[in-house]
Amino acid sequence: MRNYYRTIIINIFRIIYYVLKSRIWMRHKDRHSEEERYALANEMVTKMNRSSGYKTIAYGQENLPKEGGYMLYPNHQGKYDVLGIFNTHEKPLSFIMDEKRSHIILVREFLDLVDGKRLEMDNPRQTITVFQEMAEELKAGRKFILFPEGGYKENNNNIVEPFKPGSFKLAQRSKVPIVPVALVDSYKVYNSDDHFGPTTTYVYYMEPIFYDEYKNLKTKEIAEIVENRIKAKIAEHLANNKDAS
Repeated sequence: MRNYYRTIIINIFRIIYYVLKSRIWMRHKDRHSEEERYALANEMVTKMNRSSGYKTIAYGQENLPKEGGYMLYPNHQGKYDVLGIFNTHEKPLSFIMDEKRSHIILVREFLDLVDGKRLEMDNPRQTITVFQEMAEELKAGRKFILFPEGGYKENNNNIVEPFKPGSFKLAQRSKVPIVPVALVDSYKVYNSDDHFGPTTTYVYYMEPIFYDEYKNLKTKEIAEIVENRIKAKIAEHLANNKDAS
């Protein structure tokens, strides 16, 4: 958590500027395209990362489908996960988060800029409604991040927890490609007291799994395939970068 407070202190004036600018933009949302709002959200991430010494290296962007909507399913390591993905993903992208955590200053503005979704974790009916909305938006070409592990543990140490099969019902309903995403060392930025200061994280966009490949599978089977591919990629990275990780 030390890096988290360090980032806030270093960027306090930048945070005030972007909070105000984002709120002004959202008052006149129709004046700014999805691409423009996504660019502003990424500008926030990029400048705060650089000032704090955080860098994310991505591989496999060529695996991302060129057309249409798709679901990114990454492992979950901490608060930096979405930021690392956004900073390496060119096309507009959105994500889902716990409604209770979505009103923190700057988080609220970031989520609103990219038309993110708020889930009321204790309200199954609202979750179904949100997933229905997302399915229609995915069919229309939007792209979303969903963490199939659910939450995350502090000091993750690149350990992948079991994936929840229900997370993949959204992909099935919308019939879009599933893109497994392996995150490495993302926890070191904001969710580890053992790491302080400049940090490098890694994002691996893996080959997509198209609907025709998974349409006859149960969600449990899909979850196992995606989880195993991500685990294998993380293990490969750690084996090849022992000194770095």
